[in-house]
Amino acid sequence: MRIVGALATLWLALLVVNGCGEDSRRETGAEGEAPTADAPRTGSAKASDRLVRYTEERAPCRDRTPLRQPLFGDLHVHTSFSFDAAANSIGATPTDAHRFARGEAIDFWPLDESGGPAGKFAIDRPLDFLAVTDHGEFLGERALCRTSGSVSYETPFCAGYRADERQGMLMLGQVITTETPARVGEVCGADGGVCLAAAKGPWKRLIEAAEVAYDRSEACSFTSFVGYEYTGTPGVSNYHRNVIFRNAEVPELPVSYIDAPIDRSLWQQLDVACNDRTGCDYLTIPHNTNLANGRMAPYVGLEATVENRRAYAEVRLDREPIVEIFQHKGASECINGLSAVLGAPDELCDVEAVRVLGRKEAFTAMATLDGELVTSEQVLETTECGDQVGANGMVGAGCVDETDFVRSALLVGLQEERAIGLNPIKLGIIASTDTHTATPGAVAEADYRGAVTGEATPQARLERGLLTSGRDGNPGGLAGVWAVENSRDAIFEAMQRREVFGTSGPRITPRFFAGWGYAQDLCDSETLVAEGYARGVPMGGDLEDVPARGARPSFIAFAARDSAEDATPLRELQLVKGWIDGEGALRYAARAIAGADRGADTLCAVVQDETFDATQSAYYYLRAVEEPTPRWSAYDCQRIEEAVRPPVCGDGSLPETTVEMAWTSPIWYRPEQSIPAE
Repeated sequence: MRIVGALATLWLALLVVNGCGEDSRRETGAEGEAPTADAPRTGSAKASDRLVRYTEERAPCRDRTPLRQPLFGDLHVHTSFSFDAAANSIGATPTDAHRFARGEAIDFWPLDESGGPAGKFAIDRPLDFLAVTDHGEFLGERALCRTSGSVSYETPFCAGYRADERQGMLMLGQVITTETPARVGEVCGADGGVCLAAAKGPWKRLIEAAEVAYDRSEACSFTSFVGYEYTGTPGVSNYHRNVIFRNAEVPELPVSYIDAPIDRSLWQQLDVACNDRTGCDYLTIPHNTNLANGRMAPYVGLEATVENRRAYAEVRLDREPIVEIFQHKGASECINGLSAVLGAPDELCDVEAVRVLGRKEAFTAMATLDGELVTSEQVLETTECGDQVGANGMVGAGCVDETDFVRSALLVGLQEERAIGLNPIKLGIIASTDTHTATPGAVAEADYRGAVTGEATPQARLERGLLTSGRDGNPGGLAGVWAVENSRDAIFEAMQRREVFGTSGPRITPRFFAGWGYAQDLCDSETLVAEGYARGVPMGGDLEDVPARGARPSFIAFAARDSAEDATPLRELQLVKGWIDGEGALRYAARAIAGADRGADTLCAVVQDETFDATQSAYYYLRAVEEPTPRWSAYDCQRIEEAVRPPVCGDGSLPETTVEMAWTSPIWYRPEQSIPAE
């Protein structure tokens, strides 16, 4: 293990920006190597430039490298176009979200006497990319109920929706908590056509906002994607996915949960919609699996024949390459205590955990009685789901399943691959905010201003909120990608090949490679990145065949702390391994491979897996961990006068500190039919 000093940090930064010179550039298209363009580019880009395949008219970026550069963004953001967004109270639009992401101040809380925003809010540093993902289900309903003079504005339903922001959220939210969703006839008409027609205006404005914000010049200062959220919530369980389009060629309307109440139907209908648009392409990103109650498992509602399982896995591998591991509704990396998963307890699984096995969860149950929304307070103990799906995950309750957490879900994927030859849960890792206040990337613990309705003040944030919000929430995280340039096509291709990472907020920069025999002194070498690609695969890749009997994979693990002057040092790098043992059991282990007693700007290690068994399926990912720092709630407690601070500010029920971290996408190993002879 090694602490990399300032000189190493400098040369790694130069590698990222400038590459390593022509001798070390590899412009081939094999997995783990620099991407290629098999088809001629459009626009003014030269056909001889083979780093990325453009699908739109644009200039190539001035800053580009075959060794790829780290970019930070947010792929999960809501504005006033969402039916449940606190942004409705301040009127923040998709245009405002793009302005905020680019570093501009927008109107924000507190509200003045007339109900308008009296404050301002700006991010500390601009993001590199953004997708505004307003809910696709109710674009029309929200517009009809909030636009005076619309055909539905005066209906009792719309009056109730406008009366209170939280009540309005719950009224429409009831539509998507069933497995057979249907639009509200009172607002949308018998066939739903009124709402579908009304949705076209907001959808067009979402597209236009992304197009205006996108920098197509060679400066490539900012990339904006067209996207939306698919918001399935059957049984009040999380079944949500963000849909991200490669370019501005998108369907006429989003395919919503109301249109497609199962994941395979979503992909099928998006395929059909995209076939009508030349150049249309998309991917989906599940989030908050921690609240899914087992519903994110493959084949739910499907006859699980081998043929059906393989067909499902093929589509999911193509269309759903990454998962969101962290956001304001908690961490989805891991949970301690699953009976089917063998491994030592991991204390970092408890950081920003809203689900803990064996804990009694107090939650608000919701129901509709005679047209009125009725809520009641209930308490349930969190247990394992077993063979059945559960309910109420969206309010922090109900059972948990192996597929609810990324670490164990990846093991289920390995297990399924052994059975059918394909892995339906082969997911790279990102994080995002899921802010509902149009403030992408606002992740600073010391300046948290709330993410959803009812979080406008320190006092309100320290209350127990609805939907795992309030004091149980957090500022959220960021998505990181390793891309050849800051353009839509380059970032989209990085997501497709899973060369992505997530952080719980800070802009930690991790690199992770696996191969067969990296030199032990690479942490001191200026060719570390080039060697990583040349002799192995990066995060998101697959290890190739074992070169010889007895060979063990080796790993390059590197991380740099956030570049801000006051950023927290790194404490440790951890290698997390998941595998299927010889008895077919699901196992994991997390081990420290580099560390610093007083923290470090950078950490690096080249290590082997000494426990490697070439006959066992496995995955590996890197976790970079910061020194503990004050949690946002500790800052909010200090903002409130001591005499009126709520009990949670001193009763020990809330942690005073948090641990920020970053996760790379996994690298997978799949045993071959035969192992090389001695």
